[in-house]
Formats: sequence, structure tokens, C-alpha cells
Amino acid sequence: MANEVRVAGVGMIPFTKPGASETYNVMGEKAAKAAFADAGLPYDAVEQIYVGYVCGDSTCGQAAVYRLGLSGVPIINVNNNCSTGSSALFLARQAVESGMAECALALGFEEMRPGALGAVFNDRPSPMERQFKEMIELQGFDKQAPGAAQFFGGAGKEYSEKYGTRRETFAKIASKARTHAANNPFAIFKDPLTVEEVLGSPQIFGPLTRYQCCPPTCGAAAAILCTPAFAKKHGIDASIVIKGQAMTTDGPTTFDDHSMIKLIGYDMAKDAAQRVYEKAGVGPEDVQVVELHDCFTANELLTYEALGLTPEGTAEKFIWDGDNTYGGKFVTNPSGGLLSKGHPLGATGLAQCTELVWQLRGQADKRQVEGARHALQHNLGLGGACVVTLYGKA
Repeated sequence: MANEVRVAGVGMIPFTKPGASETYNVMGEKAAKAAFADAGLPYDAVEQIYVGYVCGDSTCGQAAVYRLGLSGVPIINVNNNCSTGSSALFLARQAVESGMAECALALGFEEMRPGALGAVFNDRPSPMERQFKEMIELQGFDKQAPGAAQFFGGAGKEYSEKYGTRRETFAKIASKARTHAANNPFAIFKDPLTVEEVLGSPQIFGPLTRYQCCPPTCGAAAAILCTPAFAKKHGIDASIVIKGQAMTTDGPTTFDDHSMIKLIGYDMAKDAAQRVYEKAGVGPEDVQVVELHDCFTANELLTYEALGLTPEGTAEKFIWDGDNTYGGKFVTNPSGGLLSKGHPLGATGLAQCTELVWQLRGQADKRQVEGARHALQHNLGLGGACVVTLYGKA
């Protein structure tokens, strides 16, 4: 029998711009300490640790965790591009569910540099070589635009051409993100933005302007998972349960369908979501709050449909009807999302987890979603991996 997996504690630190943060090991230590304090547990209570980061040398996880203590437990470092944080969470959940550990820590951090993401090692084949080749064949390559923006901007352009989506629709997502972030003390960009201001920012690629692209960010977040028996034995409140979780990687349609939408992970997300709904025994209609991977506004729009929040081809109506915010069907990215909270790659998935746990506990203060009973998380990394997680109350 598989163990039910409970969230014992979560924690994060405020996200900052590159150059303004503490070092990765200090940030990681602080986020982990916050999770342990939230759980009411000592460091030596955990039996396995999974640490996610992208921009760093091997065993950075140990450098952060050793600041908490030297208990000798396994520490596994994880790198899965932008889905790294939720990949660490996925492994911690597996360890607890399988009985390999009663309590496990997932920690993610990132100390990033200013500017667009680029390759670190230029003396060997890029892991994104196949994706870049397909993108260039489909739409060419713009030397003036960041590569990631060309992937997601190209997908947004393809969607717009298929469904006649207005530029203002994409811009409304960025404006909504700022409105939500205003109530999040952990977010980096809290000043409001109108649709006109979003559209008036410099053009990047396709429908994307600068304010529709997430910024490089530094930060850290953590989650402690345990079994119900462990929680009872230690007298802690672990009332939030992971009801379903799935990780997917690219399938044949990513490349065979010759679609920018498929190339940036649409089918990965759709498949992962369907697996999660089946495992949890609930559907998207049972979800009240969602944290999804809005690295670019185009991806948020596409993900509404991939997760089944609205039928394919209806995202524009979904947005203009206000069904993606307070008072609508689903409050998406109440934290401000990657666009406004920030996107420290290794921390993002665990920051999403933290926000959703707070929402389900009723601890989200001014951004609290009323009556939240189920929460959905979506974290995507090109290259590729997608993790979808459904949380609920025990």
C-alpha cells in the first residue's frame, strides 16, 4: 500500500533581482529553516533531501543544507531546467509515498545573473539542440531576440493565427499578474501595469513585449513532506495532502506535429494534468486556485487549455470574462506568478507549492482565495519536463 503524502511545512524568502540577493547557500538555508519552523520539526527529522538548482556547480545542495547541520542523510541534487523545483518535490513525494522515507525535504534555490538565459557550456552539443532545430525550421531565428522568447512567442503567434487572438488578450495576463503580486510580500514586481503600458513596452517576439516576459530572479523555497503516521507521532499539523502528481517528458508529438505550441510543452502539460485528475479522482472543475508556469504570457494562455480549465480555442473568452482571477472560475497565479513574483529557476516549483499550501490553509492574507479546497500546480521546463501536482485538504 502506498503512503498518503502530507505537506508538513513550507517556506520561502522574498525574491530579488540578480545582484541584490544573498548567495545561493544562504538563501537555501533560510528557505529550509522557514519550512522547518512552519512544520515545527528539527532538521534531523528528515531522512532524505532533494535540492534543485540550475545555475551552479555540483553539490551546491550540500553547501546549503550543511548550514542546517550534518546528519549524514542522502542529499540528491536535481537539475531539470525551469521545472527543477517541482522535480525535487516529485522525488521527495516518491520517497515518502513508496515508504523509503517517512519525512523528506525538497529545497530549491537560484542565484541568477542579469539578462536572458543562455548556454553555460559552449564546447559540446546543447541539450536543446533538437528543439532549436525544429524551431528554426518552423519560423527561422531572430538574432536580436532571446531564444526562450522565440519559443514561447512563436507558440503565441501560432495560436493567434489559428484563433484570431488579439494582442490585448496576452497583455491582460501581464496586467493581472501585477494586480495579484501587489498583495504578495514575496514578489519582486508589485507596481500595477495597465494593458496599454504592457503593450507599450519594447517588442520582443511575436505577441510578446518586455512586460510579458518573466525576469531573471534570485530566491529560494522549500517543502517538507511526510506520512500521516509521522505527523501523528510528532504531533504536527500536516493537513494538506498531495492528491495526485505526474511528471511527463516530451513525446513524439513535440516534434512530429511541427507545431510551436507542441514544441513548448503543450502535450506534456495536457498529459500530466490528465494523469493527475485520474489519480486524484477530481477534475479541473473541482479546482479553485492554480499556480501555473507563466514564464511568458503566451504560455499562461496556452496552459489554461492544456490543464482543462477552458476548452481548446476558448482562452481569449476565458480571459476577457475574468475567469482567470478573483470572482471568476479559477484564480490563476494569485502570487503574481513568474511574471511578477519572479522566476529563480530551481525555486519556482517549490514557491508555487508554498503559495498553494498557504491558500489551502487559509494563510494567504489579502490574496486569499475564498473556499479553496483543491489547488493545482503546473511547472514546465523545456528540454523537457512538466510536473503537475494537485493538492487538497486531508
